[in-house]
Amino acid sequence: MKVVAFNASARPGGNTAQMIQQVFVELEKEGIETELVEMAGSDIHGCRACQECKTNKDGHCSDDSDKINEYIDKMVAADGIILGSPTYFANLTTEMKALIDRAGYVVRANDNLLARKVGASVSAVRRAGSITAIDAMNRFFQISQVVMPSASYWNIGYGLEPGDVQNDKEGMDTMANLGQNMAWLMKKVSG
Repeated sequence: MKVVAFNASARPGGNTAQMIQQVFVELEKEGIETELVEMAGSDIHGCRACQECKTNKDGHCSDDSDKINEYIDKMVAADGIILGSPTYFANLTTEMKALIDRAGYVVRANDNLLARKVGASVSAVRRAGSITAIDAMNRFFQISQVVMPSASYWNIGYGLEPGDVQNDKEGMDTMANLGQNMAWLMKKVSG
């Protein structure tokens, strides 16, 4: 089994990535392979509503000028997906929104390519607003028929500067719990 995680932070290796890595620790203990995709600098853009993915039905966005099809392929190949975004103005980053919009359209236009995979969202936040970011990522999973595990609290961690999230014990404990629950659920789903 494999989990692919997408870090939509402009800071590779920053707080969002560190939270994802904490989830990975628990997944790897259960023998689940992990891959972190750092989206910084990928310059993906939003959906242009051309609807060619509905016509082509090839599992890809018709606009191949960026990495979106590579990201969609990674989601389809994985058993589990983690979406991670820092909180920007009480929401997710534009890169994560572009990933959700374009992958979401392609997934739904191609017989729900992600149905019954396991997915989780995480968000780093300085102070507040992260629930909106988590909710936006979770909505992508829900409409894509992805099954989501719970954790011991909301999947958020507090920190401003890279590494600050390590000082949020409850946040990092929540990430560990999320990893444990995700591994358990993946094994149940794969049956």
